[in-house]
Amino acid sequence: MIDRIQALLDEGVRNKVYPGAVWAVGDSTGTLASGATGVLDPDEPEHRMRLDTVFDAASLTKILAVWSSIGALWEDGRLDLDARLGTYWPEVTEYELGQVTARQLLTHTAGVPLRAQLKAQYGTDHADIRRGVLREPLHRPPGEAVEYTDRAALILGFLAEHLSGMPLDQLATERTWRPLGMNTTRFGPLPAELVARSAPTELEQDTDTHLKGVAHDFSARLLGGVCGIAGAFTVLDDLAGFLRHMLDPATSGPAVGFSPVWTTQSLTIQTGGHEPARGLFWHPAPGTVDSDDVWVHYGFTGTGMWISPAASRWAVLLTNKLYFTRDRYPLVEVRDAFRELAFTAIEAFSWD
Repeated sequence: MIDRIQALLDEGVRNKVYPGAVWAVGDSTGTLASGATGVLDPDEPEHRMRLDTVFDAASLTKILAVWSSIGALWEDGRLDLDARLGTYWPEVTEYELGQVTARQLLTHTAGVPLRAQLKAQYGTDHADIRRGVLREPLHRPPGEAVEYTDRAALILGFLAEHLSGMPLDQLATERTWRPLGMNTTRFGPLPAELVARSAPTELEQDTDTHLKGVAHDFSARLLGGVCGIAGAFTVLDDLAGFLRHMLDPATSGPAVGFSPVWTTQSLTIQTGGHEPARGLFWHPAPGTVDSDDVWVHYGFTGTGMWISPAASRWAVLLTNKLYFTRDRYPLVEVRDAFRELAFTAIEAFSWD
C-alpha cells in the first residue's frame, strides 16, 4: 500500500500538479506510514521535500485554530451554539449578524456574504475591518442554504477572541497546540529558521518571488498574519498529533481544550436536508458514503486532512500545488485517489 501511495504522489510531481508532497496515514496509536516526494522549489532541486517541511496550512487554519478554539470555549460552557450571537455579543446586537448562531457559522448556513473582499470594502485598518465585517448585512436569511464562505471562520475567530479575552493565536496555542505538542504550528510570518524549511507557494508579481513563510491568503496578510480564515503554518507530525487526539483523547491527556463530545458532534451531519452536507466545519469526503464515515477539510495552498472514527484512521496530504497554479482540478484527482488508498478496504492491506 505504501508503494501505491508513493507511486500516486510521484506521478503528481512528474505531471507538475505540485513541486512536492508529504503524506502520512495513521490511527489512534500513531503514524502507520509516511513519505515525501519531490522538491520544495523546482528552481532549487537540491532542496527535497522532507517529513519536517513546513507548509502554509491555508484553510486548515479554520480547523487547527478556529474549530478547536470554539470547541474549547463550548466545552468551558462559555458558548451556546444555538443562541443568537446578539444575545451575548454586544458588538453585533444591533446588526443583522446578531440573528445568526455559532452553529450556523460552523455549518456555513449563516447567510453571511460569500466573499471576504476585506480591503475593497473596509480598507486596511484592523479595527475598521473587524467593525465592517461584524456590521455587514447578511447575504440571505440564516439557515436557508449551505454556502461555503471564509467569513464564517473570520467571524468565529473574532467571537473566540471576544469570549476568551485573548488573540486567536494565543488562544489556539494555549488551548490546543501547546498541550498537543504541536510545537511548530503557528501563525506567520515565520522566523528565519522555519522559513528555510518552508514550502513556497504562489509567485508574487510585485517581487517576482514565491511566497515563503508568509501566508498566501491576502486576508491573513492584511490582518497581520493572524486570521480565522487562514495564516497558520504547520508540519506533518503536528497534524498527526492533532488527528490522533481526535480519535483517542486518552493519548494526549486532559489539558487539550476540546473533547470527544466536540469531535463527535462535529463529525455528524448538522445541515438536515440541505446540500452539500456539513458537520461543524468538517464535511464528508467526496466519493464516500455515510457509512464510510470519512471527513475532510482542505486548504487552498494544496493541503488536506481526513479522519474516520468508524475506521479509526486519519490521513494527511500536504502539497504546495499553488506554486504552479490556482487550478484545483488536477489536485482533486490526486486527493481522491490518495483518500481511497488510505481508507478503502483497510483490513486487506499491509502497511509494512
